[in-house]
Amino acid sequence: MTSERFLVIGSNSFSGSHFVAEALRAGHQVWGVSRSAEPKEVFLPYRWGNPATGRPVANDENFHFQSIDLNDQLNDLIKLIDEVQPSRVVNFAAQGMVAESWLNPTHWYKTNVLSQVALHDVLRQKPYLEKYVHVTTPEVYGSTDGGWLKERTYFTPSTPYAVSRAACDLHLMSFQKAYGFPVVFTRAANVYGPGQQLYRIIPRAMLSARTGKPMQLHGGGHSVRAFIHIQDVVRATLLLALEAEPGTTWHLSTRESISIRSLVEMICERCDVKFGSVVEDSDERLGKDQCYLLDSAAMRESFAWSDQVSLTDGLADTLAWVDAHLGQITKLPWTYQHKA
Repeated sequence: MTSERFLVIGSNSFSGSHFVAEALRAGHQVWGVSRSAEPKEVFLPYRWGNPATGRPVANDENFHFQSIDLNDQLNDLIKLIDEVQPSRVVNFAAQGMVAESWLNPTHWYKTNVLSQVALHDVLRQKPYLEKYVHVTTPEVYGSTDGGWLKERTYFTPSTPYAVSRAACDLHLMSFQKAYGFPVVFTRAANVYGPGQQLYRIIPRAMLSARTGKPMQLHGGGHSVRAFIHIQDVVRATLLLALEAEPGTTWHLSTRESISIRSLVEMICERCDVKFGSVVEDSDERLGKDQCYLLDSAAMRESFAWSDQVSLTDGLADTLAWVDAHLGQITKLPWTYQHKA
């Protein structure tokens, strides 16, 4: 397989850092960009040991990181891109928390729309760019109450976060049609796994189960989601970055759904604690969608891809990470810390 040059925007994010590790394991050269300095190693899979060698996946020869804020340092980012001349750019960068998007909507629109449009308007003029993978979200569809949804361009977003992502998707579609911009869209179900931010439902529930510190379950946890392990997602994302046709959209999901309440019950059972001893019901979040279910048949049929990590095995994998680093992560914030 030919080694490609990847530039990953949002490489410090949960999905971005796992993608960097996947691309490095496959033998590609990777440049990572995030607005903040690299976080603690416990949250950076590419700094973890490679089972095959015992050494970190990333080294000074195959991975290069630079802290650049897309909102304020676009010229620096473009300078780096021109120096690297990547054949593939994969963009994970976004303001991502739904509830907080109601509190600071202008921050979400600036990062997820305005700064992205400025970036894309420059990227479309770069002859060396062969593929631009835009990692977006099923929230652009609104609640998929009618069942498992196939890829479509009809959006019904219900929160400022979802509106900002839908607007950027529509903008990229217009660039693809007008300029042939080589964008490929991915929309994944609820992603989880080792190294995830502690405020996300699975690590948060595990921390509560291990420490006895109560957690709130919004709306009683009756909303329904499909959970997919991060390793299944980054395998697919790398495959699409290499082989997907520009202008296409791909859903990445399991074929099983579960309520948030049942998921937390599973975690409590695995941790041998009573559900009622750590969970408190609370009001539903504003604008929360009841259901996100994505039909991933196109990805399965076109690329012979399938999700390989069951929810049971994935929860065990994530809990092992929590337990291995419990002393460290219990000292870190468990709630979302907003940065404008």
